[in-house]
Amino acid sequence: METYGLESLGIINSAAVYRNLTPAQLTEHALRRGEGTLSNTGALVVKTGKYTGRSANDKFIVDTPAVHDEIAWGKVNRPIEKAKFEAIRSKVIAYLQNKEIFIFDGFAGADPKYTKSFRIVNELASQNLFIHQLLRRPTAEQLEGFSADYTIIAAPGFKCIPEIDGTRSEAAILVDYEAKEVVICGTQYAGEIKKSVFSVMNYVLPKMGVFPMHCSANIGKDGDSAVFFGLSGTGKTTLSADPNRMLIGDDEHGWADDSVFNFEGGCYAKCINLSPEGEPEIYNAIKFGALVENVVMDPDTREFDFDDDSLAVNSRVGYPVEYIPNAELSGMSPSVPKTVIFLTADAYGVLPPISKLDKNQAMYYFVSGFTSKVAGTEIGITEPVPTFSTCFGEPFLPLDPSVYAGMLAEKVEKSGANVYLVNTGWNGTGKRMKLSYTRAMVTAALTGEIEKSKFVTDPTFGVQVPTTIEGVPSELLIPENTWEDKEAYKASCKKLATSFVENFKKYTHMSAEVVAAGPKAE
Repeated sequence: METYGLESLGIINSAAVYRNLTPAQLTEHALRRGEGTLSNTGALVVKTGKYTGRSANDKFIVDTPAVHDEIAWGKVNRPIEKAKFEAIRSKVIAYLQNKEIFIFDGFAGADPKYTKSFRIVNELASQNLFIHQLLRRPTAEQLEGFSADYTIIAAPGFKCIPEIDGTRSEAAILVDYEAKEVVICGTQYAGEIKKSVFSVMNYVLPKMGVFPMHCSANIGKDGDSAVFFGLSGTGKTTLSADPNRMLIGDDEHGWADDSVFNFEGGCYAKCINLSPEGEPEIYNAIKFGALVENVVMDPDTREFDFDDDSLAVNSRVGYPVEYIPNAELSGMSPSVPKTVIFLTADAYGVLPPISKLDKNQAMYYFVSGFTSKVAGTEIGITEPVPTFSTCFGEPFLPLDPSVYAGMLAEKVEKSGANVYLVNTGWNGTGKRMKLSYTRAMVTAALTGEIEKSKFVTDPTFGVQVPTTIEGVPSELLIPENTWEDKEAYKASCKKLATSFVENFKKYTHMSAEVVAAGPKAE
C-alpha cells in the first residue's frame, strides 16, 4: 500500500491512505463513512457537533527560543511548552494508527514567487474535501514532485484531557512555527484548518516583504485592483462581489511589490439567511463538490432552510472559487492596489459613510479594526458595543500589530493608493445605510470620481469627508446632518472616540504620529 511518506510523521499501520482524491471520490468516501448526507443540490452536508465556529481560546503557539522574541504574546497568542505540544502530538499520532487517512497536498499563495506548500492530513474525508476546495490545487506535475513546507494534522475525533494535556478544553489548535507543523484536535469545524494556513502565512510572508491581509480583493476592467478590509457583517464579501469587477478572492491575500494575490483557491461563506436574491453567487455555489456545515435540511426533500439557526448561527459553505461566475481564476492582479477600503458598521451613527484617510490615519484605523455589535444580537447587549479586532484579523496575527501596520503604510506610500473608511452601519436617523448608496460611494472611490468632490474635515475623527457623491443624498454624507438632537450627536461622538482612544493604549509599539492621528475624545 502506498503511504506517500506518512511514516515521516510517525503515522504507520494505516488501514488505507488516500491522496488528493477528486471531490467526487471524497464525497463518496464521506457518505460511505457516515460523515454526512447529500442535499438536493448535490452538496455534501455535515454537522460539526459541539464546535460550530473557531475556538479562539483553544489556540496555542509553541514557545521555542527560535520564535519567542518574534511572537506578540498575549490573550490571542497563548504560549504552550514544546514538551506539552510533543505529548499531545504523540497521542494524536497514536490515535490515527489503523485508521483511514486522507491527504491533500496543495498550495497557499497564487503568486509563484511566494507560494508555500502544505500537506493536510485528515481523519475525515469531508474535511479533506473542504481543504481540497479551499486551498490551491496542484497539477499532476506539481503533485509528482511535491514537498511540503508545512504540515497540518487534523484529528477531530481525538479529545484532549485538559488536566493532563495542559489545554483549556478537549479541543486544541497547536501551531509550531519552528517545526512547521500544526496539530488540530477535538473540533470538527473545518475553518480551523483554513485559518491555520492563514496564521502560517501571516508569520512567513512579512519576512519575504509581502503584506498579508485579511481582506477581499477585486480587479477592474482596466486591471486596477482594490482591497476591502472588514470584520464580519460589514459587507466585505458583498461589496467586493461587484458585477463590473473580477473577484480575486474573498478573504486572504498578499500585497507584494508587483501584485495582489489570493492565498486560497476557494471561498468559505456564511449561509445564515442566504437567499438567491440577496447573494446569488453564493447561493448558486452550493452544489456538488461544496461542503456545507450546520445548515438545517429537510430530511425528506433535502432542501435547505437557511433561516433556521438551530444548528448554528455561523452555518457555512466551502466551495472552489471557480463556482463564482466573475472570479479571476489566476488568483492574482496585474497591479498593486490603487484603492484600499476599510469597512466598518458603526451603530453609534457618527462615523461618516465614507471618508478619506492620510497615512497615519490609515495606520490608526487599520490597527484599530473597528466595528460594533448591535443591541439584540447577543444576550445582554442593550446598546451598541464597540468591537476592535487588531488589523481586521487579530486571531490570526502572530507578530506585533506594528509590523503589519508598517507594511500597510509602506505599500500604500509606494503604490500611491488612496485609503477610505466606509461606514456600512447607521446614522442619526436610526436606519442603516442603504446598500445602493454604499455601492455608489465605493464605486466613486474605485473610479476616482470621489476625488472631484469638495472635502471637509470631521471635527471628532479628523478624517476628510466628501460633500457630494453622485447617487447619494448629500445630507447623508455628513453624519451630524442626520441627527435632530445635536447634543446627542456630540455625546455619541465623544463616547465612540473615547472607546477608540482607550483601545489604542494597548498598542505600545505605535509611533506618536499614529497615536495622534486618532479621534479626539475631548
